[in-house]
Amino acid sequence: MLINISELISTPLKSETFEVPVTMEFYELSGDRFPFREKGSLLLTVANTGSRKLHLNGRWQGTIGIPCDRCLKEVAVPFDIEMDEDVDLSPERQEDLADDSYIEESSINTDALLNHEILIRFPMKILCRDDCKGICLKCGKDLNLGECGCDRRSLDPRMAAIQDIFKNFKEV
Repeated sequence: MLINISELISTPLKSETFEVPVTMEFYELSGDRFPFREKGSLLLTVANTGSRKLHLNGRWQGTIGIPCDRCLKEVAVPFDIEMDEDVDLSPERQEDLADDSYIEESSINTDALLNHEILIRFPMKILCRDDCKGICLKCGKDLNLGECGCDRRSLDPRMAAIQDIFKNFKEV
């Protein structure tokens, strides 16, 4: 959603608060799509601090479904995002605005802003529980539900030559 801030830019020391509903169905990252389980609303205060500078202060709380890194079950990951940043819209800083992709001329793209903030806080690793056993690499069974019976023993490939020697000289 776009918020028109042209009046805020032109009026010194003016401040306005917006409550913007999140309309995105998925959060996309590197080609993967993660569904929003609880969206909430983005509460954003935009204040003109003078000399074409804005101060953004906002908060969003929501939940995104992210798969466990071991067993691939979906985990509801809560996000509590607080943002507090300054944006310089002066002509000298126009090159820097390309980095702030959520600023579009005299508008703020709240979806892009929220995407940026989620990306910064996106967890490196998600586990459904601390002792998650994952899935079997051979048959794909969830090992948290029980053993599958597959031989999952992995041998060091550097020792394969020695193992072959033992197999060849094995007594019958």
